[in-house]
Amino acid sequence: MSEQIVLQKQDLTYLNWAKVRNSSGTAGTFLKAYSELAGKKTYYKLSDYDSLKGIIGHEGVNEIIVDRLLSLLNIEHLSYRLTYADIILNGRVCTAYVCSSEDFKQKGEDKTALDTYYELEHTDGESALDFCIRQGWEKYIYEMLVTDFIVLNRDRHGANIEVLRNKKKKTIRLAPLFDHGLSLLFSVKENLSQLEKTDVMEDKRIQCYVGSGSAYENLKLIPKEKLPDFRIPTEKELDTVFEDVDKIIPAALCMKIREMISGRLKYYEDFRNKK
Repeated sequence: MSEQIVLQKQDLTYLNWAKVRNSSGTAGTFLKAYSELAGKKTYYKLSDYDSLKGIIGHEGVNEIIVDRLLSLLNIEHLSYRLTYADIILNGRVCTAYVCSSEDFKQKGEDKTALDTYYELEHTDGESALDFCIRQGWEKYIYEMLVTDFIVLNRDRHGANIEVLRNKKKKTIRLAPLFDHGLSLLFSVKENLSQLEKTDVMEDKRIQCYVGSGSAYENLKLIPKEKLPDFRIPTEKELDTVFEDVDKIIPAALCMKIREMISGRLKYYEDFRNKK
């Protein structure tokens, strides 16, 4: 998994960055860019950015951690890469870890946010969850709810689930799970003094378009017989999730994130077996 993190500095100064407001409501912004080579698009994003302090977040690291974890759990998701690179911000060269991913749309597909598609196609009184079940997306949604519990994703709004349609072939599907930056301990940022006080099992308020504001309550939306049944990773397997991560973020933060994932995996295993 080490190829997902490129520690040797690369040159990405050709990218043009655009500001995107932080949807969590915090003060920073996220900067995004894309490149296209031989018809192949690659999308890039930076962690939370402050015009005075520079990069203040580690959301890009979270993407890699969750990517690797979902690979172990065999849950379909978008793959990411994290690259240490020279970039140009505000007309000056600086270095940062750049998170990148390839376009998940197949040829002929267009994309629509789930909330937009729901507003167009749902029946009277039909909830977003029931709508997704009627569309045949039940397994996907239940795996998403479990994933978002384990990593405490606070930002699963209606545009962070995308519907992909090929009108010519008359196919429709949901995009692989993506955008896990605002999960885990993203709010700690550089203030490591918060770590000792951090309860990794806390039920923090979340956004979830198809569920509630509680990751715990969202697990209860899944019928017992349809709870995703995956093998809990061993400690050795979890080692691979964090390979090279402690070279980017402090070791104490890395250990706390691991504690969070292990604790929530254990909670879900008990929940699945006892419900």
